[in-house]
Amino acid sequence: MSAGLARLVARRIGTALCSLVFVVVAIFFMTAALPGDVADMLLGQNATPAAAQALRHSLHLDQPLWLRFMHWCAGMLHGDPGTSLLTGRPVSEMLAPRLYNSLLLAGATTVVSVPLALLLGLACATWRDTHFDRVMTVLTLGVVSVPAFLIATVAVFVFAVQFRIVPALSDIRSIHSVGQFILTFAMPVSTLASITMAQMIRMIRACMIDVFSAPYIEMAVLKGVPPIRIVLHHALPNAIGPVANAIALSLSSLLGGVVVIETIFNYPGLAQLMVDSVMLRDVPIIQSCALLFCLTYLFLTTLADIVALASVRKGRGA
Repeated sequence: MSAGLARLVARRIGTALCSLVFVVVAIFFMTAALPGDVADMLLGQNATPAAAQALRHSLHLDQPLWLRFMHWCAGMLHGDPGTSLLTGRPVSEMLAPRLYNSLLLAGATTVVSVPLALLLGLACATWRDTHFDRVMTVLTLGVVSVPAFLIATVAVFVFAVQFRIVPALSDIRSIHSVGQFILTFAMPVSTLASITMAQMIRMIRACMIDVFSAPYIEMAVLKGVPPIRIVLHHALPNAIGPVANAIALSLSSLLGGVVVIETIFNYPGLAQLMVDSVMLRDVPIIQSCALLFCLTYLFLTTLADIVALASVRKGRGA
């Protein structure tokens, strides 16, 4: 790695760390601004003010906001996100199985969506302005324009209610074979993959069209190089940076879709736990889930930028 590239990478990582500091502050104070607290949930509306005050004191909810923020940051730096205000269990114990389930869903979606989106995006760029390209453009625009919850709801109605091909709810506890795994994950994965692929195909298509218009591609065409060799050996290696950036940005959009999909399909993942905790005002769990989502987004976008910087430097060096 050259000194110039190392400085650019270090600067990008520094920017990501500054963004992380801002995210930490925003998450804490936004969750602190939520109306009501867990004391109201535990004691109910008929609780006396003295009882509510005593419970808030035992949960340290009556401490100054800046002091609670310092305690939370110190705990996060030591890998201790605290304990649930509702159950008293360590937050890490509650997050671990839900995080595994969410990673399993995101991993299955990635395995399905990335190869298909890369193949379709390359095909659209290679045969641009053809009937295939126009059909794919209309389909991707339609999927991008429709909210995720509507796609999931229509999928449930058609495939689970009308045709009864797959179950409407994703009960992963009933998985004991490969067939049951496919049936359980078919609905959430296909819904998430369709949303992710629509964005990814459009971005990959735009990146590859720019590469196909480069002079060295035109020279390869004039020399009679086969189209498949032009794509795999000339165009794609020089588009790794923009394509990686497009894939990372599209995968980061999974974070918003996961919240909707896990709620509709009752999938026991991290997003579902976060939604339940918001309703119960269990602030430590909300903060930990939000921080994990933001860390994932920052990691993906930073990794994509580093790959893009490395590819640009490599192209200039060549």
